[in-house]
Amino acid sequence: MRHRCRVPLLGRPADQRKALLRSLTTELIRHGQIKTTKARAKAVRSQAERMITLAKDGSLAARRRAIAYIYDKKLVSALFDRAKERYSDRNGGYTKIVRTMRRRGDNTEMAIIELV
Repeated sequence: MRHRCRVPLLGRPADQRKALLRSLTTELIRHGQIKTTKARAKAVRSQAERMITLAKDGSLAARRRAIAYIYDKKLVSALFDRAKERYSDRNGGYTKIVRTMRRRGDNTEMAIIELV
């Protein structure tokens, strides 16, 4: 039973799942948008929004938490520099998921997740 289990398992062990979400979050912040499956996009949305919320806070503790999660330190500093002016008027909802065509090989629902 999966009653009240809010963590999407993505068919992977916990260590691989955490590494996948970290890498997808890093690439989303680096490129602004990524194309992935719909389930992965919904899973990475919460992590990306959490990192942007930390960047809006801007404190040293928030910066250290972001460095511990995102793989690239230069990307963290760029995120913390840009987030205040870019997302100051928003209280969440920093990402948008747009569904696209299904993948040809296995008919999986695909989506583009992008920063607003």
